[in-house]
Amino acid sequence: MEGLEVIITIFVFSISFSVMKINSNYKLRSIAGETIVVNQGTTGTDMTRIISLNASAKLLYEQLLGKEFAVDDAANVLADTYGIDNEQALKDAQKWVDALCKCGVIE
Repeated sequence: MEGLEVIITIFVFSISFSVMKINSNYKLRSIAGETIVVNQGTTGTDMTRIISLNASAKLLYEQLLGKEFAVDDAANVLADTYGIDNEQALKDAQKWVDALCKCGVIE
């Protein structure tokens, strides 16, 4: 079991330092009081899903747009803005990254 813990720790470490960027084809729009992400400039886009962002997800998007970043950078934005501890900020940042990677918004 001890060997498994080491592998998991190394895996988490490598994820948090991966460099990524928000795909420039995606733009934020405010529609009916909601902040959504739309894909512009790409033909054949799947328009059956809407990506809606809450206030903290929008903050991360705006702060990191146009920059290369790691999960730690997103966590720092959350910790600095909301005064939460680094462990919680890292968990929340990873969820944000995972969700937007799944949709192709983050590459």
